[in-house]
Amino acid sequence: MAFQNDDISINTFIGAGSAVAGDMRISGFIRIDGDIAGNLETTGKVIIGEKARVKGNITAKSAIIGGIVEGNVTAPERIQLFETAAVIGDIATKRLEIADNVVFHGHCISLADQNEYETAERRWLDITALRVNPLMQRETAANAEY
Repeated sequence: MAFQNDDISINTFIGAGSAVAGDMRISGFIRIDGDIAGNLETTGKVIIGEKARVKGNITAKSAIIGGIVEGNVTAPERIQLFETAAVIGDIATKRLEIADNVVFHGHCISLADQNEYETAERRWLDITALRVNPLMQRETAANAEY
């Protein structure tokens, strides 16, 4: 049985007190009120409740965050950060709403034009990959010297 929220049914629900370790791919709308250690990908909306903790990257159509996320959040339509939210990672979206008292430490790409968004996101992903992979940083620096 799915929960109803604003005429949208929640396909997957991870309740408070639950803990999931590993990457998740979900079709549709998901709400997290527990703990996730791994990447989360969904074709729909994701809600991260105020008591939830996610340690991994989130990719969704749109995201509402009230809990703690340690990882990058990519949601082309929209990202909302409620006052209880803490995001330690980069954000990529076309529309960003941030409430007072939010903790956000990272970079943000927020562009309304789809082409600009896709170009910026590709550049952001390339830069992120270079930051994460020290070997790539050395190779890029070595090539720049020639």
